[in-house]
Amino acid sequence: MKKNLIRMLCAGVAACALAMNVASASPDKPVIGVVVKIGGIPWFNAMDAGIKKRSQELGVKAFMVGPTSADPALQVRAIEDLIAQKVDVIGVVPNDAEVLEPVLQRARAAGIKVITHESPKQKNADWDFELASVKGFGEAYAKRLGEALGGKGEYAVFVGSLTVPLHNAWADAAIAYIKANYPGMTLVGDRYGVAEDVDASRKTALDLMRAHPNLKAILAFGSQGPIGAARAVQEKQMKGKILVLGPFSPGQGRRLVHDGVLTGGYMWNPEQAGEVFVTLGTMVAKGQPIKDGTNIPGLGVVHPDGHNLIVDQLVDLNAKTVDDLAKSGL
Repeated sequence: MKKNLIRMLCAGVAACALAMNVASASPDKPVIGVVVKIGGIPWFNAMDAGIKKRSQELGVKAFMVGPTSADPALQVRAIEDLIAQKVDVIGVVPNDAEVLEPVLQRARAAGIKVITHESPKQKNADWDFELASVKGFGEAYAKRLGEALGGKGEYAVFVGSLTVPLHNAWADAAIAYIKANYPGMTLVGDRYGVAEDVDASRKTALDLMRAHPNLKAILAFGSQGPIGAARAVQEKQMKGKILVLGPFSPGQGRRLVHDGVLTGGYMWNPEQAGEVFVTLGTMVAKGQPIKDGTNIPGLGVVHPDGHNLIVDQLVDLNAKTVDDLAKSGL
């Protein structure tokens, strides 16, 4: 029964094979299960590679579970299964932070450490780590967009969903910065929760172009949003007329960048995030202290803010950098 559930959730993510036969946890060799938003897309494939790499380096058991769709209910089921397996640490990149609170509370009550990523306000987490601060990430996009548009024009904002905390926090920071610094720019609507789905992002971009003929830019927070929006721009031959900015996997977006329909953006390295899940998970499983000044590989020297470990390690995505980033496997 449990194996069949994992097979349904994993959807071809190779690392999940490890979940079929998780060995008993031990203090010296902790077991770490990481539940991501969705399996099979480049961003989380890169994270999976980082999990594998770091687990081999540290000699621990770590694996990734990638649900078949970005459905919070599937994440809940995956976490329940990891609780039943009695893993030492559960890592999660939430689709809906609030939906996951009860099951993460149960995990912690069972003595399992919980580490989140892209969810700094998660209540039932021992630690959350971010490779980009909310303010730094959101404002970097706002500045780039404002400069590109000369401070004028209509723009739209996509997020992964309206319940992904970090995407919406980035959007809040970007929109606030634009309002304060580029009063000639106008936000179309509020924001659209489509950026974890290429087809939904493409369709929404096409709808926006029809409804707002003066649209000048789409800012998409979520790895599939920039891809879908750029495809819509290409389809309508709006190259150079509508800019698309956002974080995306270089291997997935490189052609669109060189075609001139995907302007670029900033990201952090998801492979590095996968490594941090394992490094931090191993530390908390072994009871190693994490305090101000602790040097954590992948994060550097940290300065905890409550249970949050936040650093700014932005990678610039543009026509000059995208090929080398893609060649690195991202």
